[in-house]
Amino acid sequence: MSSRMRAGAQSPRFTMSGAAVTDPRLSPQLGGKLPPGRMGFKALTLGMIGLLSVFGSAGSTCGKSTAEDATKEKPAPEVNLEGVDTSSLTPREKKEWGQYVSEFLSPCQSVPVPISQCVQEKRACSKCLPAAKYVLRGVKDGMTRDQIEKSYKGRFDPSGVKNVPIDGSPVKGPDNAPITIVEFADFECPHCGEVAPLLDKLQEQHKNDVRMVFKFYPLPGHPHADIAARAAIAAMNQGKFWEMHHTLFANQRHLEQTDLDSYAKDLGLEVSRFHADMQAAATADRIAKDHKLGEDLQIQGTPTIFINGRMFDGRQDLNEWIALEEQNIGTSGPTASGVPAAALASGPASGGSAAPPSTADAGKPASDAGAKK
Repeated sequence: MSSRMRAGAQSPRFTMSGAAVTDPRLSPQLGGKLPPGRMGFKALTLGMIGLLSVFGSAGSTCGKSTAEDATKEKPAPEVNLEGVDTSSLTPREKKEWGQYVSEFLSPCQSVPVPISQCVQEKRACSKCLPAAKYVLRGVKDGMTRDQIEKSYKGRFDPSGVKNVPIDGSPVKGPDNAPITIVEFADFECPHCGEVAPLLDKLQEQHKNDVRMVFKFYPLPGHPHADIAARAAIAAMNQGKFWEMHHTLFANQRHLEQTDLDSYAKDLGLEVSRFHADMQAAATADRIAKDHKLGEDLQIQGTPTIFINGRMFDGRQDLNEWIALEEQNIGTSGPTASGVPAAALASGPASGGSAAPPSTADAGKPASDAGAKK
């Protein structure tokens, strides 16, 4: 620009960040300056206009650019696995299930690929298809991802197997049975009462492959639970535990001492010995020992059951759980039809007689579910 200003052009009054600024309202009397208040306002206004012009320009914001939108991550492909029926799932549930089976590793440490890949490629892990179905049930039941992952690991991860010693507890079934079910129960617990006949049926249908073990876990909120447990132990000492077990669960609203005495007489027990054993220190010790074991295993209530050392998740299907155990150990027993998972928050058993003290460990592999080292 020439040193001479064009006619009508305004001369610079002051500069802001090196740029000339003109304003017709500037007064010569002020020496080319705005009044202090108005000057501050004017500077702020101009600064804001400058910022707006900067942030309004193309490609200057922190949002995704057009180029980024073009490369936006595409939705994960739909997962379909042969042998898994997902027709009952909503679109959202199917998406969640597909995501989980595409991320959770297969149950076999020798096959370190996602469950879905294991099934699709027919990898050498027979647990992959049951694992996919297991995750499916969790999704259908509305479980969160964390809940499903925790349950999945509890069912399939090697760390999910707990050491649950039988240690002289009442046992029903073959000593060499490949599947051991250990139940912690309270004779006054209504849920335990509901589960008892279901587990009876399960053991009967798998009598050659399953043995039932009972642990005494009376809860403080049930006023008759302790004396009922004592009565069962006293009956065990006379070889009639499972008979008393069945009677107590069938009469949960009648557990006063007079009721227990009546049951003892009906079972042909020696009543004086029955009374003495109920009050014996050894009886209290047995209950305390089982209770301590339950606390160590972090059980949250009754009934709670362990199948070959794994805590059974009552939201799962017991039939499928047992079938998978049989598959893992190479047996081909019948499926325990008619045992709904909803009835099992974990559960009991009935009938039979007390077994002699044993150091068998339900957490051992099925092939050596006996001797504890």
